[in-house]
This record gives sequence, structure tokens and C-alpha cells, in this order.
Amino acid sequence: MVSKPAAIPRAKAVVEGVPSLRDDKIDYPGASAQPASPPLSKVATAESSSLDFSEFAFSESSPDFQIEADIDPVDAEAEEVAILFANGQDEVVRSVLENAVRIHHFGPGERLWMMLFDLYGLTGQKASFEVLEIDYARSFEKSPPGWRDKSKGEPKAKEVLAGSLLFKGDLTGDNDAAFDAIRQSLEKNPKLRLDLSKVTRLDAGGCGRLLALLQQARKARREIELLGRDTLGALVEERVESGRAEDSECWLLLLELCQLQGQYEGFEDVAINYAVTFEVSPPSWEANRVAAPEPVLLTANGEGGDDVAADAYVLRGDVKSSRFADLPAYADVHDSVLIDCGALTRMDFISAGALLNSLTIIRRTGKQIVFHHPNHLVAELFGIIGLKAVATIVFAKH
Repeated sequence: MVSKPAAIPRAKAVVEGVPSLRDDKIDYPGASAQPASPPLSKVATAESSSLDFSEFAFSESSPDFQIEADIDPVDAEAEEVAILFANGQDEVVRSVLENAVRIHHFGPGERLWMMLFDLYGLTGQKASFEVLEIDYARSFEKSPPGWRDKSKGEPKAKEVLAGSLLFKGDLTGDNDAAFDAIRQSLEKNPKLRLDLSKVTRLDAGGCGRLLALLQQARKARREIELLGRDTLGALVEERVESGRAEDSECWLLLLELCQLQGQYEGFEDVAINYAVTFEVSPPSWEANRVAAPEPVLLTANGEGGDDVAADAYVLRGDVKSSRFADLPAYADVHDSVLIDCGALTRMDFISAGALLNSLTIIRRTGKQIVFHHPNHLVAELFGIIGLKAVATIVFAKH
């Protein structure tokens, strides 16, 4: 028995050259070939020029239709791999990628090759890496990435190299809030970066309090790294005058700055003038107390060399279930938020979502956000969650 069509028109419409749906000569399915439909100009109706759809009876079991947008195969495979890798399924990731590079050996597929290069590096598979290098050079006619074994060691999940604090207000003796903030930060961080680049005014009392904090930190085996040393030094020099025995605290802070910056000749000149002016012995030069140069931060577009700034917010190893509670404090004292991913192996979805939420809030303040040297597996995860909408990603050079 042949089933009836889902919709049976009751209209009196007649289409010339097309048999009625009630024509007994039509069998379903497998009816004999019917005449081709005529042009629309030959369509006529018995009572009106158009069909009245209110007279159609539709089956209640009509199928649902879904329209799916076309998905780029490279995008689909990159997303699949990123999700699998975030879940720690490295063997499946390798299988999918090795199959993908056999298929996508053209321009857009290069990102899949980069993901496989990074996977080999993260898992220490040098032989497979070298084979892939040859195939890559043939397919893309350019040099492949160099081998870097990132499989050794188990670094900490996440680390910030030092606490950071912006000195707010003037460096004056009555700025209790700023000096209290320094003491509180030192209690939480054995190493503190104190940014004094925004200071525009100082006095002897402020210089004395800062110098005392530096000395106390050394005795407690803690470290205060001063940023904005040149700016601070210029302000201190304005308060120092040879032969005028005033503001001794400014003289001593100037000697400390020369010491930290390794300016031996400048230190000796200031020390002699200090001894003559105050008729007391100056501090002695200590070669082992010369501080490292101030970090040169990357610009917001990632320029500034291939080395990551020492003042960047650092992510390491496998980051799992992290909330990045210290990231807002880091962002508060930096014009650009620079996130070093060079030692980051992977990140799970919970952490990636928390990172996006935190950076979205930071981005609303107008600050630029730069991710420096993430591997391509992690970068694809960032793309999936929409992190690229708030940040710039700078990959390592081949």
C-alpha cells in the first residue's frame, strides 16, 4: 500500500499541464514520469489567481528542518584539538593533528601544523618534530620553527615574579597612606616592585622614610626593587646642594640610588660632597648591592624585542581551576597588562573563563592587554572563549 502525501490541497486550483493530486493515475512512490511543469505565465486558477493556503490540510507529523551554517574544516579541527588538549587528552590530540596535516597542507591549514609542532615540543618528541620540519618546508616553502624541548621539569602552576605597588601621591613625610601600603605589601611579598615614576614632588621627610623602608627590608631579607629611578633621582638632585647642610635624607637617598644603579663614579662624587657639607663620613660603596637594570616593558602592540619584560605577569605549567585573584592588583599599577605565556603548557576551561572575566573588566578601563608567546594549542583555546576580543596575542618568532 502506498502512503498519502503529507499535504492534500482542497483548492479548486488547476495548473495547466500538471495532473491533479487526486488523479487516480498517479502512483506514490515510483509514479511514471510526468510532464514538465509549464512556465508560470501559463498557470491559471478556476476562481482566483493564487492559492488559498487556509484550505490546505498539513500532517501533524511533518518533519523538523534545521539549517546548519557552513563550518570551515580548519576552524573545526583547530577547535576540536584545543578542547581535547585543554582536557589533557594528548594522545588523541596527536592523532587528530597528524591526520589533519596530511590533509591541510596549504595556507589556512598552517595553524594546525603549528599546533602539532608545539605538541611535539611540549611532549619532547624531537624525532617526530624533525620529520614534520621537512614536510612543512616542502608544503609551505619556508623555514619551520626551531626545536625547543619544553617537556622537562614541572614548574609551578602560576607565578608572579614579584608583588607590584604604585606609590600614590607625593614622596613626602606626611604621606602616611602610601608608606603604610608599602609595609602591608612587604608583609605579603618577599619581593616588591615599588613604582615611583608618578612622583612629582618630594621632601626630606619622604626621602628619609623611603630610605628607612629600604634598609628595614634588607635586614628582614626582603627586597624592594625601585622603578622610576631616573625620575626619582632627578627630583632628589634638585634638593641637594653642596655646602648647604640641609636635607641630609635627600643626600643619603641620592647615594642609595647611585648604589642601586651601579653608578660608581656618581656615588663617589656625591659621597665626597656629602662628607664636606656635613663633616661626617658617607656610606661606603657595596658592589654586591648593585640592582638589576629596570625592565624595559613591551609596548601594547608587542614590540620591544623577543625577550619578555621582567615586570610581566607570568603564567607557568598546567594552569587548573585558577581565579587569577592577583591579576587586578597587577593591572592597577601598569599602563599595559603584559602576560608572559612562554612557560605556560596548558590551561583548562575553568581557568580560561576566569581569565576572560578578569581581563574584560580590566579592558574596560582602557588598558591594553598583550599575551606574549603562548603556544598555539593554548592560543586556539583563547580564540574559542573570545579572549582575542580584549587582548592582543604575540607569538614567538621562529
